[in-house]
Amino acid sequence: MKKKCLFLVGFVCQCWAFTAQHFSPTVWEERKNASFTVIAPGIPAYEKTAGIYKRDGNEKYQIKLGEPVVVTVAEKPVGWGFYQFPKIYRSTDGALVAVWAMHTDHAESYGKDSDGFAVSKDGGKTWTFPGGPKPPGDGLLLPNGDIIRNYTPPALDTASLKLPQKIATKAENYGRTFSYYKMDQLPENLQGVYLNRLKKGQKEWTLEHSQLLDPTAVRYTDNKLFTLVWWGDMKVESTNDIVTGIYPGLSLENGTVPPSGVLFYRSSDLGKTWKAVGKIPYVPDVTQDPNGNKRLALGFTEPAFEILADGSYLCVLRTSDGLGNSPMYLSRSVDKGATWSQPKVFTSSGVLPHLLQLKNGVTVLASGRPGMQVRFSNGSNGLQWTDAFEMLPFTDQKDAVSCGYPDLIATGPDKFLLIYSDFKYKNAQGETRKAIKVREITVTPR
Repeated sequence: MKKKCLFLVGFVCQCWAFTAQHFSPTVWEERKNASFTVIAPGIPAYEKTAGIYKRDGNEKYQIKLGEPVVVTVAEKPVGWGFYQFPKIYRSTDGALVAVWAMHTDHAESYGKDSDGFAVSKDGGKTWTFPGGPKPPGDGLLLPNGDIIRNYTPPALDTASLKLPQKIATKAENYGRTFSYYKMDQLPENLQGVYLNRLKKGQKEWTLEHSQLLDPTAVRYTDNKLFTLVWWGDMKVESTNDIVTGIYPGLSLENGTVPPSGVLFYRSSDLGKTWKAVGKIPYVPDVTQDPNGNKRLALGFTEPAFEILADGSYLCVLRTSDGLGNSPMYLSRSVDKGATWSQPKVFTSSGVLPHLLQLKNGVTVLASGRPGMQVRFSNGSNGLQWTDAFEMLPFTDQKDAVSCGYPDLIATGPDKFLLIYSDFKYKNAQGETRKAIKVREITVTPR
């Protein structure tokens, strides 16, 4: 979940070699030494640049990073949550839409449509602010032409609810207290899943309350607010079923509620009913993640989920603790989410990772804090990644230069747009303001 505390994007402490003589391209040579406890900048790529990425002396990728384009800039200093958490999507009429939060990052903001947005009709080169409602299109396109997306209802004051007996209570490291309840014992409006649906050919979203078939599922209160959080990526399988990996992944196991894992569900009726498929339980690797056993409530959060070209599933997972470096893990499934490999640490920290499978076979990973990073993988089923390419400079792990929440959208078989926040943008008057940026990146395997 989004946090006010600064989480640090983890990435392997790696160095690079830079060679540029005459007009030859830049060459980045991958380093093999790795540390999951030390945070240091990766490859600086703040402005327009291009080059060849090498591994073991062999050319692995040709990469072109376009000039960052500013979408919007805050007019005045604003607090945490404003001009942050950007998303990008293509509207039903083909335009690009950039969206960013304009509210505090708190459960009280759930369900409130208070986002800013801009529209581009030239592939992200220029942006306009048409006002009115956001153009429709954000969500998952289904085989029948409908579009669905997760909906988070406004949080409810627990004093107004008739709740069953709680099954557990836990304190989280940021001063929050969670109380847990069996989902099937809750009032009907607090069970199931809420989705917005844009039916094919229509322009207005309709809200649906879908059925969630999971007898072990657990819901929670966040201090004095009851939240209905069901966040995660949704994908259409080759069978036209829909699969999703969500968090918080809470369930009752042997009379206890373990730290959050990631729960996977499948729908065979276009999102009206969801059945439990599998789970990535929170199992920390304490040799690489010394604080792993100290996460009592939030274990794995903010999963990025993608179906790779070979049909296998890849999941990248954030950890949250406030105790130091919070690494990202990865896990794979070769049986459509029923079972998953042992989660493996592969960065020193990270928030809200996003995965994108390009048609040329390259998988892109974007994540942030400190700064904003992009990595690439090809031919390894997501098990081997490049060094991090840095979109923003930072001085140390406490240097808050971005909220760290990116989004990705493909613009071709070998290119994509990255959207991210920049907390240290200088406006025309030389004042530091938050900004939202997009950047086109092209990557070609060699």
